[in-house]
Amino acid sequence: MTKRTALVSGAGIAGVTLAYWLTRGGWQTTLVERAGDLRSSGNPVDVRGPALSVAERMGILPELRAVATHAKAIRVLDSTGRSVARIPMSSRNGDIEVLRGDLARVLWSAGRDDAELLLDDTITDLRQDPDGADVTFERAAPRRFDLVVGADGLHSTVRRIVFGPEREFSEYLGLYVATVQLGGAPAEPDEVVLLNVPGRLLALHPARGEAGAAFIFRHPEIPGLERGDAGRQKQVITASYQGIGWRVPELLDRLEAADDLYFDAVSRISLDSWSRGRVVLLGDAASCVSLLGDGSTLAMAGADRLAAALAETPADLGAALRRYESGHRRLTGPKHRHIHRAAGLLVPASRFGLAARNNIARYVLGR
Repeated sequence: MTKRTALVSGAGIAGVTLAYWLTRGGWQTTLVERAGDLRSSGNPVDVRGPALSVAERMGILPELRAVATHAKAIRVLDSTGRSVARIPMSSRNGDIEVLRGDLARVLWSAGRDDAELLLDDTITDLRQDPDGADVTFERAAPRRFDLVVGADGLHSTVRRIVFGPEREFSEYLGLYVATVQLGGAPAEPDEVVLLNVPGRLLALHPARGEAGAAFIFRHPEIPGLERGDAGRQKQVITASYQGIGWRVPELLDRLEAADDLYFDAVSRISLDSWSRGRVVLLGDAASCVSLLGDGSTLAMAGADRLAAALAETPADLGAALRRYESGHRRLTGPKHRHIHRAAGLLVPASRFGLAARNNIARYVLGR
């Protein structure tokens, strides 16, 4: 029999995990990635719940534990830098926190010999019929596939081509997020430090011995800012954090000098259906909503569920895609419904909200 062929757009957490399971299910799998390499941002992410089972079956749990971050607690500070609470980060049920780049590297190492990889390329057109999908690339020659998966993130190219413009599915949640590696050893080697003032959060993370910073802040939407140049993004961040004391001026200077800034809007992606014909969306392309580091868990779980659904009914693609979606929405649905509450706890908009959140941290969670 001729092997079924799948094209996965996006070699991030969702795409690489899916490629691993598809190849083991008998699919001839191709990954296409716009970037010229597989480096990923260094943001800390969680592997927990259903993703732990996926990692265990892939045989990568020991490697993930070996590259886990050093953080053992969260230290909450007030606007002056005074400690409000220390919240232990005890691992529940074996949960693992790793840098996103380390997770991507370990996942790719597990299946790199099985899938074809097209780097520095992207899909420019896609046309499908009942028997397959014809794909045009920016660089590679056109090809035909049995299945196309859009695992290409919040600003998905596959979603735009097949489902419509991003504005039809994306809701700006009032926050921007920027992360940057600071270089050098962290001041607190085993603590995540959170400094909040109304509408703004600065988080310092020890990672694995090299400090990183995250700026998460409320701001009126500036259309296209997330796709703009880094200089403009740095201006908006600096203006938003002016007047805050503690180490903020120093960290803004280091931000200005950095050349590896990650910047994006915090958005919620909502679609009535994640598939059309032989095209299906996965990860943030289908249901971006993560704000607290669990997007990678959802990505791994979704990829595993999609591969399993395809294996269960190999002769009925439509049924498989519907089964994947109905099952995975049980995980993403609660995240969608509670995202505003999560944002309110992470970045309270008012002094009253901040005081209430700090009291919860001090008397309920911390010590």
